[in-house]
Amino acid sequence: MSISSINPVNGSIIKKYKEDTENAIDQKIDQVHQAWLNYKETDFQTRSRLLLQVSKILNERQDQLAELMALEMGKPLKAGVAEILKCASVCEYYAKNGAEFLADQIINTSASKSYVSFQPIGLVLAIMPWNFPFWQVFRFLAPALMAGNGGVLKHSSGVTGCALEIEKVIEDAGFPQHIFKTLICSSKAIPKVIENPQIKAVTLTGSTEAGQKVAEQAGKLIKKTVLELGGSDPYIILEDADLEKAAKVCAEARLINNGQSCIAAKRFIVIESVEEKFTQLFKAEMESKKTGDPSKPDTELGPMARAELRDELHQQVLKSIEQGAKCILGGEIPAIDGKHAYYQPTILNHVKKGILAYDEEIFGPVAAIITAKDTDDAIHIANDTNFGLGAAVFTENAALAEDIARNKLNAGSCFVNEGVKSDAALPFGGINQSGYGRELSMFGIHEFVNIKTVYIK
Repeated sequence: MSISSINPVNGSIIKKYKEDTENAIDQKIDQVHQAWLNYKETDFQTRSRLLLQVSKILNERQDQLAELMALEMGKPLKAGVAEILKCASVCEYYAKNGAEFLADQIINTSASKSYVSFQPIGLVLAIMPWNFPFWQVFRFLAPALMAGNGGVLKHSSGVTGCALEIEKVIEDAGFPQHIFKTLICSSKAIPKVIENPQIKAVTLTGSTEAGQKVAEQAGKLIKKTVLELGGSDPYIILEDADLEKAAKVCAEARLINNGQSCIAAKRFIVIESVEEKFTQLFKAEMESKKTGDPSKPDTELGPMARAELRDELHQQVLKSIEQGAKCILGGEIPAIDGKHAYYQPTILNHVKKGILAYDEEIFGPVAAIITAKDTDDAIHIANDTNFGLGAAVFTENAALAEDIARNKLNAGSCFVNEGVKSDAALPFGGINQSGYGRELSMFGIHEFVNIKTVYIK
């Protein structure tokens, strides 16, 4: 059996990889475990030095790795370079802050000495998607390695080349051989991987459905999980918002990674009195983006990752129109020769509850504009979802904005006058069907350690 990477620009096969057998998977996991038995005894200074070397290598290879992403999943070169630089920065962040985050915490009790110690948990299985093939991995891997854990990666099959390059970077940085390994296998192999007794925890970024399956199995085995799942992020535009700035930020937030991001803006909830003006500005921003070959330096939007994903998206658009939405931009598959995965930036308005674009996650360059009567109505619409990953509000009223972000919006990350994004210093994750647990910051590194109480009488 083999796994293929396919170029979304033309549908051609980039490379075929031999799929790991069940025995090969077990052998790789055992190799990581054996490496971990020694690695967990290393000090923070050693781990920090190795992570800084990873950062150095990523910076040196940024162009090469960006070209690989463009080839395997259609990310434009500029965006690919930015992704690699972000991976380098998260390695630096944990190299500089990890020891402090994991230092023993003295707690005064009736004991002569009592404290909390943060100890490595063991091997963490990461199940990762194709949309940010390096960043999704490094935001788990950097804190995991700093904490003294080992890593096992089951990456999306379409970006196997990226997965193997990550493994190479870790090895070239001087980490112990086998402390991080990539499994080349389909999702069908995941249940047995989770069952492996050497796997102590699982982190997954993916769909809500995938998260449900992993959580169910891991729960039966009493194994810790962190899930970063789907999202249908609402962006509220109030009457006093700077509409030009909001339109620009909203277009960028909708089209990040060609709309293929859990935290991309998806529902634009606009107060009725400014909807016409916002829509005009927003449409101009959306249609100004240059679509083309992701390997060209001036391309802003490449193809979607796979043709079947594009086709599913198009059916969602057609269904929404059938249900009453109006398409005011795009909504068509470009007439380009070959088996491409391109889709035009699209805007749907007149979107109401009961229309697919209101109720479901749209994973691609399609924006849904929803009318709100007033601020309270906008907040109600924003929270009228099963998801809860990110949200944003645009207004010049600073006090109102903070109150809405802090107290009114149901999401793991709420931004004011800015698009939702991840930052190494801030915890990242969702609520409801967007998952649980946190990545990044001090909170992320504490997810996969043994938070151990030590009590001395």
